[in-house]
Amino acid sequence: MNVFDWSIIIVYLLGMIGLSVFLGRKQSNQEDYYVGGRKLPWWAVGISTMATQTSAVSFISVPAFVALAPLGGLTLLQYEMSVPLAMIVVMALLLPFFRKLELVSVYEYLELRFGPSVRYLVSTVFLISRALATGVGVYAIAIVLSVCLNTPLWSNILIIGVVTIIYDTIGGMAAVVYSDVIQMIILLSGVVLCIIYAANSVGGFDVILTSFPIERCKTIDLSTFWGFLIGGLFLYISYYGTDQSQVQRELSAPSMDDTRRSLLFNGFARFPLTICYILMGVAVGAVFVNFPDLRKGVPADHLDYLVPQFILLHIPTGVRALLFAAILAAAMSSLDSALNSLSASTMRDFVERGRNLSERRILILSKLTTVLWGLTITGFAFLVGNISKTVLEGINKIGSAFYGPILASFLIGVLSKRANAKGIFVGVITGVVFNLFLWLNIKELFWMWWNLLGLLVSVVTTLTISWMTTSPRIEQISNYTLKGSGMLKQERRWIKSYAILGIYFIFIISFMMLVQRFAIK
Repeated sequence: MNVFDWSIIIVYLLGMIGLSVFLGRKQSNQEDYYVGGRKLPWWAVGISTMATQTSAVSFISVPAFVALAPLGGLTLLQYEMSVPLAMIVVMALLLPFFRKLELVSVYEYLELRFGPSVRYLVSTVFLISRALATGVGVYAIAIVLSVCLNTPLWSNILIIGVVTIIYDTIGGMAAVVYSDVIQMIILLSGVVLCIIYAANSVGGFDVILTSFPIERCKTIDLSTFWGFLIGGLFLYISYYGTDQSQVQRELSAPSMDDTRRSLLFNGFARFPLTICYILMGVAVGAVFVNFPDLRKGVPADHLDYLVPQFILLHIPTGVRALLFAAILAAAMSSLDSALNSLSASTMRDFVERGRNLSERRILILSKLTTVLWGLTITGFAFLVGNISKTVLEGINKIGSAFYGPILASFLIGVLSKRANAKGIFVGVITGVVFNLFLWLNIKELFWMWWNLLGLLVSVVTTLTISWMTTSPRIEQISNYTLKGSGMLKQERRWIKSYAILGIYFIFIISFMMLVQRFAIK
């Protein structure tokens, strides 16, 4: 890295900070800060949704998973199978309640349906799980800086944490969404550049294809297929429908129809984007096979070094800086929204509840809470490095441990009139403890199954305890259940869109089968 490289990166960082200052200058209240005044266009919200989920983890870890990880390769496509089906459930079943109630924190719904104790519990579970997962994102970028700059990992984690805190505290949700749009453009440009330079390094695309091991051409692995399909379905429903970091963004669109359009866009666009990352993995993997210098720089216990080492060794000055900017863009698109959502949940679910505070004081406290969460996540980042051999797997393990029980609380609230606060409180705790037990003690169980198993344990526990205790009064909860709210009738004009998503799911499965058939031949 020379002065020219650094100047490009500095210009990029200053540009993002300048954008956040520009977009944050009109903030007058908490709703402006957390949900952009509910005025953000659906297309920007959709791109931002996709950018956050497929960002630093994807740019660094997907190529490593495809090229090097045990049981990796094209089986990564299995991660994407359930996304269209999950979008249907989120669009039809969960988001209409949150939009109708004009929530800022999604966990406010749980107080309306069950009471404050459930809201506190589930919000706490979210805060812990999202902070840990965001720590993984910080760790991923710290790896890049450590490899490329030959600086200590701990110092890089601190630097990333401080920069992100400054950026996010200034901008609010409007800056998060619009910067994500810019960052997605930079990210895709980085993917294309990596593929082109990888092809030039090995002597063309033909060499790339012949260098990719035949055993990695499998797109469907029956040992994990059903775990990805069923467990992945519940993971994505929970992520897009109950995770504050996503729902908060979805609530920033002007209307429910705009929210649905943003999710529809995400449901269709994620799969092609993932294919781009996979192609990058195939290309960079070919360089790994043909160049000993790259193999030497990627230890078996740190497969995520693959992309940063490739950039360092095989990309020329100037272009190299653009790729590092792409990696920074990827990190920022994850971290800024996470900090904003952690702050929103803390303020709405804990700090503000029961207090009469002025709008100005609430806005100041909201930004201060963002700073505090940034410092906390920076601390978490020191702990996540050994969760798994790739960041991609590590971040999904964290989500899978918590998402099932969280989703259970919302699905039971929407679908059941019999469930009460005692039942769901014990059910969520039992589900989380059960999943953590699986993580620590049953290593051979595929972690995607935790999403389903944690949900089932929570549901069974909740309904059992609710049946043994006093039922809630129907007139108090009717408006917060699917049947009592009458929201099913409002979904009819979106049935065609849901059907198209269902057909798209079938297309994805068919595409995977065809790729496997012809690639192995």
